[in-house]
Amino acid sequence: MGNFDGVHLGHQAVIDLARGNAPLGIITFEPHPREVFTPDAPPFRLMNAEARLNRLAKLGVNHLFELPFDKDLAALTPEAFVETVLVQGLGISHVVVGADFCFGKARAGKAADLQRLGQSHGFQTTIADLVTEADQPISSSAIRAALTDGRPRDAAAMLGHWHRIEGEVIHGEKRGRELGYPTANMSVQGLHLPKLGVYAVKADVLTGPHKGSYNGAASLGVRPMFGVNQPNLETFLFDFKGDLYGAHLSVAFVDYLRPELKFDGLPALITQMAADCDRARDILRAL
Repeated sequence: MGNFDGVHLGHQAVIDLARGNAPLGIITFEPHPREVFTPDAPPFRLMNAEARLNRLAKLGVNHLFELPFDKDLAALTPEAFVETVLVQGLGISHVVVGADFCFGKARAGKAADLQRLGQSHGFQTTIADLVTEADQPISSSAIRAALTDGRPRDAAAMLGHWHRIEGEVIHGEKRGRELGYPTANMSVQGLHLPKLGVYAVKADVLTGPHKGSYNGAASLGVRPMFGVNQPNLETFLFDFKGDLYGAHLSVAFVDYLRPELKFDGLPALITQMAADCDRARDILRAL
């Protein structure tokens, strides 16, 4: 049980402890509690619900229980949360949480409280130790910091997988097609954004007739060349031909190539895009 934002190595340690003879289930919350308590704060999520679902499925999770998080759920005391949600609602027999897990009104319940309440309600509680990297606990905050700095490989070391943005391919302004680099456009709304710029990426087309894995280069940003201020993700897949509109894409950030730049004209932009793709091909070939 937890938020599992990023499904990093610490989360994976919790999941591994929960593996056993029974089907493996995850209890999480949607939306993330921070989105309810501080709706006007800058986006902080490492992954949307779709990306979390896909990552958990890769880890062999059989059941995902996304509890609708709202002010009513937040108002439950730790005791009421255990009795109403875990016992009466889900009928759990054993739960695993991280050592820093908090629950109930004002986050008053701690992991040790869950263990105590479980004993009186007939279920067991296992508390997973925090996982560290370079003597520091692995956390979503540390991963966000690495991504903000343009260090996707450092983020991947803490995640145990590449950081990914997932979602539906939407219609853009189709400038890439006119420049000879057609891109798959995706919304990044509600997500913590890695450092804006150009990346070497690996992309999985998850749905539609072009399902498969591809290498590519992606631009994450506001497109200063064209005066657009709404961030989005534009991914150019190498050696690909086809229509991806409506398909769901998973884009993995491998290496940061350069920041966003404003060029003097389209020829300079096209020259730079060719150089970006050549560099991305070299990086991805070496993986």
